[in-house]
Amino acid sequence: MITASNTEPTTAQAHPADSAAAASFATLLGKLDYLTPADVESVRQAYRFADEAHLGQLRKNGDPYVTHPIAVAVQCTEWKLDAQALMAALMHDAMEDCGVTKQELTERFGAPVADLVDGLTKLEKLEFDTREQNQAESFRKMLLAMAKDVRVILIKLADRTHNMRTMSDMPRSKWGRISNETLEIYAPIAHRLGLNFTYRELQDLSFRFLHPWRYEVLSKALNKSRHRRRDLMTRVQLEVENEFSRHGMPVRAMGREKTLFSVYRKMDNKHLSFSQVTDIYGFRIIVPEMTDCYTGLGILHQLYKPVPGKFRDYVAIPKVNGYQSLHTTLIGPFGTNIEFQLRTHAMDVVAESGVAAHWLYKASEPNSDTSQRLGTQWLQSLLDIQQETHDASEFWDHIKIDLFPDAVYVFTPKSKIMALPRGATVMDFAYAIHSGVGNRAVAARINGEQRPLRTELNNGDVVEIVTDDKAEPNPAWLSFVKTGRARSKIRHHLKTVAQEKSNELGERMLNQALRSEGIATLPSDEGTYKATWEKLLRFTGNKNRIELMADIGMGKRIASMVGKKLAVLLSETGLKPDPLLISTERYASGHDGSASQGLVTLDGSEGLSVQYAKCCKPIPGDRIVGYLGRGEGLVVHAEECPTSKRLQMRDSERFLEVEWADETVRPFETTALVTMNNGKGVLARVAAAITTAEADITHVDMGDEPAQTATDIRFTLAVRDRVHLAHVLRSLKRTPSVLKAQRYKPSKA
Repeated sequence: MITASNTEPTTAQAHPADSAAAASFATLLGKLDYLTPADVESVRQAYRFADEAHLGQLRKNGDPYVTHPIAVAVQCTEWKLDAQALMAALMHDAMEDCGVTKQELTERFGAPVADLVDGLTKLEKLEFDTREQNQAESFRKMLLAMAKDVRVILIKLADRTHNMRTMSDMPRSKWGRISNETLEIYAPIAHRLGLNFTYRELQDLSFRFLHPWRYEVLSKALNKSRHRRRDLMTRVQLEVENEFSRHGMPVRAMGREKTLFSVYRKMDNKHLSFSQVTDIYGFRIIVPEMTDCYTGLGILHQLYKPVPGKFRDYVAIPKVNGYQSLHTTLIGPFGTNIEFQLRTHAMDVVAESGVAAHWLYKASEPNSDTSQRLGTQWLQSLLDIQQETHDASEFWDHIKIDLFPDAVYVFTPKSKIMALPRGATVMDFAYAIHSGVGNRAVAARINGEQRPLRTELNNGDVVEIVTDDKAEPNPAWLSFVKTGRARSKIRHHLKTVAQEKSNELGERMLNQALRSEGIATLPSDEGTYKATWEKLLRFTGNKNRIELMADIGMGKRIASMVGKKLAVLLSETGLKPDPLLISTERYASGHDGSASQGLVTLDGSEGLSVQYAKCCKPIPGDRIVGYLGRGEGLVVHAEECPTSKRLQMRDSERFLEVEWADETVRPFETTALVTMNNGKGVLARVAAAITTAEADITHVDMGDEPAQTATDIRFTLAVRDRVHLAHVLRSLKRTPSVLKAQRYKPSKA
């Protein structure tokens, strides 16, 4: 998959260590006691197939290559994965390295096993522009496969874990890249799915090969500390066990230690020395029932004093990966801070094995599939994003956002708990509820108070979304949403709306262009003129009429050129141009016989297919021209705009005539330059004058220069038309302290 692993085979004639493979497989067989005899035989057949497929291939250390797939399968037995998963683990490199086809695997081992192996296979046979694209595409395939079957990622994580364990056999030049990839991609996935043991091991192994010297120094420091603190830990464990025994509660107390990577990261992030990291050691207390977690907390708090602000309840509100425990930090003997985690046996299984707990205890523990359910919710969201995002790199960007599970927990008005990534906003919450809620959101109340949609959420917030059936997503939301789901839903909607608006604009433009050629209406692409449309589409290179209209609306095709070609094709069927219509259209458009693309009328309802140029900000009443930007639709400029004049000199064929509708449906932005005497309350009076004239201020630019006696301020205003703007300027000029008020226009080219 993404990996450039040390499993890359090398070929040899024969190798005396073939017995190593048999010994490895014997180890695997010894761990299959949870399978039926029929399943064990299926695993044996998969081993024989893999052994034959990899015959003569060696790993970098000289062992037969098949020892790697066996090691991956052994890791999968730790999670008690079923026979199909173990078979796929044994054959996971057969398609990639040995030329075995999916069809062959399907015929011999069945479709489920073949699908698992296919999900684990790299896309090396396809050509990509960059390594990043290859990585993104491979990762997308793996994620989608795991969304359908989580066993894919479990096998993949076992594969990566074994590769990292044997990294020392690889050339040192590859250590950095593979370790970074593991740290940035695979470890977060393991954490996201609750595979904490694997998560910690991958982090430590990555740290070891990324920073060998730091790893060695820190490892020695931790060993010394371990010897010094042994008596302390023994004493604490004894005191804790005696206290629980005194209260008649049977528990299991286990000492635990921060991983080297966790210690290193804390030292690095907080600029601490090793001696300043005080919470390296802790205890895990396994209690019989969930309610015993809280009883045990009381017992511990009576035994040692708690550190204020260091209590976390992940039992009532689990982490997004299914993790449940009570965390408390206590002041132990000699003033040492010690963290305690209280959890049940079922919680402990989920905490260490995450989604794998589904296989480990699904028969004996009816409530142990909490993590499986939570993991599946996230995996299912990948399919939702995939349906709306067909670009691999964009998909990868979405997923990276969701891989790091530091979460905030907020509530709906009906007290349902929602887990979101740290930094998530109101809009992330809205889209987490339903895409329809997100698309129609107009306002929000947090804890009963009106708040902006970009507000970041905090733990415990109660969030209510106010919707409006006429509302639509705003492109500006993309600048502050944090979750991949929200981002993909917004982009998908914007693309869909842009396409629809472009289709409408393209249809109008082609219809007008055809009228200029003497044909009154655009014919249907069915029935009589179906063959004509097929010829036109071959000429333009479009797949269908909708795509052609969108291309015209987006400026990728010139309407007049398409109209001329369509008129010629229609004349071949016997539909002749109307000379009177040609004369009327060209007289109305002011052309003296030149080709016209037709007149487009604008009322402000065009949406994303029409943009009003930021350089000149035209408003109704201005003389305007339209420029068909390549791929950006119709851009409307004021006729005297310097930018527009430069474009006309360079690209005149992409201009078309536009006019304002008699009535527009919304206000338009323009800029007013106001020169005023600097003084107390002046800005407030100017703003009041603008409001009195019924205009909205959307932006204020005061510049970077220190305030002078007379200061220039630019106000971006939303007005109905030129008449309304004139009224606003008159109101400003009558305001005390205002020296001059005028419309701001760009300087001449």
